[in-house]
Amino acid sequence: MDLSNENVVHIKTENAEFLQFRKLLEYKDIITHAFSIGKEVNFNTIREVNYPKAMKYYENLCTSLNLDKANIIKPRQVHKDQIGIVQENTQKYPNTDGLITQKEDIILATTSADCILILFFDPVTKTIANVHSGWRGTYQEIGVKAVRKMQEECNVKPENLICCMCPSIRKCHFEVQKDVKDLFEEKYKDIIDIDTIIEKKQNTEGKWDIDTVQLNKILLQKEGIKEENIIDSKICTVCNSDTLHSCRAEKEGFGLETAIITLK
Repeated sequence: MDLSNENVVHIKTENAEFLQFRKLLEYKDIITHAFSIGKEVNFNTIREVNYPKAMKYYENLCTSLNLDKANIIKPRQVHKDQIGIVQENTQKYPNTDGLITQKEDIILATTSADCILILFFDPVTKTIANVHSGWRGTYQEIGVKAVRKMQEECNVKPENLICCMCPSIRKCHFEVQKDVKDLFEEKYKDIIDIDTIIEKKQNTEGKWDIDTVQLNKILLQKEGIKEENIIDSKICTVCNSDTLHSCRAEKEGFGLETAIITLK
């Protein structure tokens, strides 16, 4: 199945299969990036038995992109809003869900199985970021906090940023109960048109659908990123769970995709 569309291109090599954003490919002389594809490929390193396989998959992906696996920095994600600045590839990032760097040859990696992985790139200051934003991270506005951290510590101007949203669960499948619905409604009802984000499910009592992708877009635009520079893959992991990992679809024992980005 080819997942290519107007915003992403689906690539298959001898060693790996991945998506790339057409907009970021305009800067392929400066950056390299990818979002992994394949149900047989699992980047879940939490269980020791999975670690060697995951490392082999990272090696295959890096080989396909002419990168060195040894330069990968992968934080220990915990669905919060901590963001690290990477200066060298020996640093560790426990309890961290976003990474930023201006250093060449450092590969920022995150993983997900429905959460939004957001890739940022500023071609002016040559700054990149890789952010894991599940519904909890979105509620904590980790994407906005990443932009602010890039402004404060890397002299990035939001209007120069390109922001790419990888495949994730979409409104069509992100069904929540009243407790989660109330959290988002209370926080955002006076800030945005809440009806564009939260929709009551028809013929289902006590269930709502939330559009976390659209919420991130709105929040990032309010932070100064141009609408045309927010590029959405437009791919739902649940709708495409035959090709992509999805926690909601796979349930217990779900696998993980990875997104990587690096400066040359």
